[in-house]
Amino acid sequence: MISPQTPFEYLTTILAFIVAIGVLVAVHEFGHFWVARRLGFRVLRFSIGFGRALWSRTSAKDGVEYVIAALPLGGYVKLLDEREGNVPPSEAHRAFNRQPVWKRILVLLAGPAFNLVFALAMYWALFAAGVPALRPFIGEVAPGSVAAEAGLRAGDQIVAVKGSRVETLEAATLKILEDMVDDGRIAMRVRGSDGAERDLELVVGSRARELTEPEALFPGLGFQIGRPRIPAVIANVREGSPGERAGLRSGDEIVGFDGQPIEDFTELVRLVEPRPGQEVVLEVRRDGRLLEVPVTLGAEEVGGRRIGRIGVEAKMEDLFALQKYGVAPALGQAAMKTWDMSIFTLQIVGRILTGDVSLKAISGPISIAETTGFAARQGWRTFLSTLAIISISLGILNLLPIPILDGGQILYQLAELVRGRPVSERALLVGQQIGIAMLLLMMTIAFYNDIARHLN
Repeated sequence: MISPQTPFEYLTTILAFIVAIGVLVAVHEFGHFWVARRLGFRVLRFSIGFGRALWSRTSAKDGVEYVIAALPLGGYVKLLDEREGNVPPSEAHRAFNRQPVWKRILVLLAGPAFNLVFALAMYWALFAAGVPALRPFIGEVAPGSVAAEAGLRAGDQIVAVKGSRVETLEAATLKILEDMVDDGRIAMRVRGSDGAERDLELVVGSRARELTEPEALFPGLGFQIGRPRIPAVIANVREGSPGERAGLRSGDEIVGFDGQPIEDFTELVRLVEPRPGQEVVLEVRRDGRLLEVPVTLGAEEVGGRRIGRIGVEAKMEDLFALQKYGVAPALGQAAMKTWDMSIFTLQIVGRILTGDVSLKAISGPISIAETTGFAARQGWRTFLSTLAIISISLGILNLLPIPILDGGQILYQLAELVRGRPVSERALLVGQQIGIAMLLLMMTIAFYNDIARHLN
């Protein structure tokens, strides 16, 4: 669970949540708005949020009222409709109910479609700029666990799940979930620290549903996400750093610290951090020769404490996979990513309905706020990626056949197309009541899950 700890983090969480929801709701509603105007519908109001208006302006050109309301969890576009009041005869042809069914369906589809296009644009920007993604390395494996019984070992790298190659931790996690909920088994191919690949099968059986709960997957399987051994070879020396002043160079391998042997970069960091401002002697291998290099460690404030710094960076190529493409290939990768995430979201929703995925997987506004706040603190790449994921979820969920959502409204239009006449007002009213009840139930489950996670 992501839990803000400081006032600054709380503020970041609130602001990131408002920005994320505001942007995604605006994108969704703009889809309805833009397509409706292009197809000749009369738009009366474009609102971001519900409830009391904090700001509003009516356009003198087209009479549309633009509103920002107090409750940011949604929005709407109000179209002229004879079922909701008197319509001037001169405007009747622009009313929603007078338009052909195919036009109405296009307007209803436009909101979810714009959310998916927005996600595509975010992934395109990320892939074009370059996204360093964590590779799926195995850390500690619990004795007697599902992972241990399957033969998984610390230091292994997951290279394929269910026959599909995976380069990143995110891709591996999604494939593991997908494979696990099918039959309680996970077909996995891993590469050991010796470079040899082998096939494994993790069997969870009837525990599959339990492991779909938040943060239950890897502990339930019995392993942690780890990192490979990173040699203490300097890839870069920061300008003006203690390392530069001491004469350290790229390519140097640090093999000793004040007489103590160094095996990897993690061990070097562990020895440096507790000694800010102190002078130490590094043993360095350079061009086959061993040198002793005195260094006065720098100091940096991190999390309210002073830690030591040398100002050197390790080679991290093995730990991260850089996903970077040219402009055109990035668009293709973004389309594939958006498609895969959309299908995965649909599968999870379907599995929740069939009972194969726990209801605890449903997250509410509190969890979304924490996630967006955490993402914002990690940098713009993480924040854009999070926006893309939430946008896809918003688009897919709005297509569900719940009467007051876009998907339910589309069903009404299809019913009219088949019957040759509009659905009765009685049916519309009953459907609306059912839809509100279903949404209230979903929101209750989501809020309960959020609160339960905090209490736990």
